[in-house]
Amino acid sequence: MAKRILMIVGDYAEDYETMVPFQALQAVGHEVHAVCPDKASGDTIPTAIHDFEGDQTYSEKPGHNFTLNATFDEVDETEYDALCLPGGRAPEYTRLNDRVLEMVRHFFEAGKPVAAVCHAAQTLAAADVLEGRRCSAYPACAPEVEAAGGTYADIGMDEAVTDGNLVTAPAWSAHVAWISQFLDVLGTRIEHREAVPA
Repeated sequence: MAKRILMIVGDYAEDYETMVPFQALQAVGHEVHAVCPDKASGDTIPTAIHDFEGDQTYSEKPGHNFTLNATFDEVDETEYDALCLPGGRAPEYTRLNDRVLEMVRHFFEAGKPVAAVCHAAQTLAAADVLEGRRCSAYPACAPEVEAAGGTYADIGMDEAVTDGNLVTAPAWSAHVAWISQFLDVLGTRIEHREAVPA
């Protein structure tokens, strides 16, 4: 059964962590609404590409302009089945928005599926929903996960971890595992069938 998924983004959200799940979740039949505080449907956010090039931290380059398809002020989180939180620079400031935190708390209080990647752990920590939870994130966010009462999952950069309704991963390099585990939590089943000769 198709799900309605809310995606909360912001200026300089990580490009791959925004574009890939937005498209992949729709490709398997889910409805995804991407919203940003103080912006409306049809507005755009600039994204940033975080890359791993052997430096002590990631590099950051301009990404794309990502078009929002829903209006933040009109969202009723109770009408959604799941939440998706990309990382990047956006969580640094979206976590300061009380309405964002209310929305995030709703999904945890209701036990609905939540997928968060990379710096999105900053939003989870600010919403105070990590107590007793195992959560992966970009390694620089580990202190925030632990300060919020969570257990930082120190996993490979291409791995993801599921703790109940929460699916997390350290970066976009884990998309295969992260999106696959999120689909499992959503109850999405994909069947592979042999092609029928014409």
